[in-house]
Amino acid sequence: MTQQEILGMVDHTLLAQTATWEDIKAICDDGMKYGTASVCIPPCFVKQARDYMEGKCKVCTVIGFPNGNNTTLAKAIEARFAIADGADEIDMVINVGMLKAKAYDYVLQEIKQVKNVCEGRVLKVIIETCLLTEEEKIKMCEIVTESGADYIKTSTGFSTGGATFEDIALFAKHVGPNVKIKAAGGISSMEDAEKFIALGASRLGTSRIVKIVKNQDSDSGY
Repeated sequence: MTQQEILGMVDHTLLAQTATWEDIKAICDDGMKYGTASVCIPPCFVKQARDYMEGKCKVCTVIGFPNGNNTTLAKAIEARFAIADGADEIDMVINVGMLKAKAYDYVLQEIKQVKNVCEGRVLKVIIETCLLTEEEKIKMCEIVTESGADYIKTSTGFSTGGATFEDIALFAKHVGPNVKIKAAGGISSMEDAEKFIALGASRLGTSRIVKIVKNQDSDSGY
């Protein structure tokens, strides 16, 4: 793959609690310059980012982040406000406790409610793989497939681990044809990115890929 093809699959991400508008603005500048799929930023900056970028790069934001144990109503309202502010894509965190309690219909209906609020915009479902058993990961592949969501996503980046090659291969085996895969958390090299894509990921949640390209540009005097 070319470097630009990889960049076009990256959700250029900054979700740190300490992020200021100046930090987010820099992420937006990078997203526009390097042609990333989107910038993934906290909800409070969505409107500013949309107005600043004027459609030159998509805005992605997170819902129920990072723990996922908000009420369904809170997640739906949060998503509705994010869409009103101009979000193009929504990444929501599932209620992991409900999954572990085998409250599968709760998890399914929650995703469906948020998807309904998205009004056709892309919805990615973060299942936090590092906290799940293999059986639970497979069950979430089934639930996300049934829900009508667009992507299953590995991780928030705020728990005990990020994306693994094994999890992406597992997703690819068990999701339906309507579901794409996003690997997020710990993607630290172009080689990692290419392997995740080869295994089935079509979106990558990371800030490091753009940093690698920027360093290359700096080294070459670009």
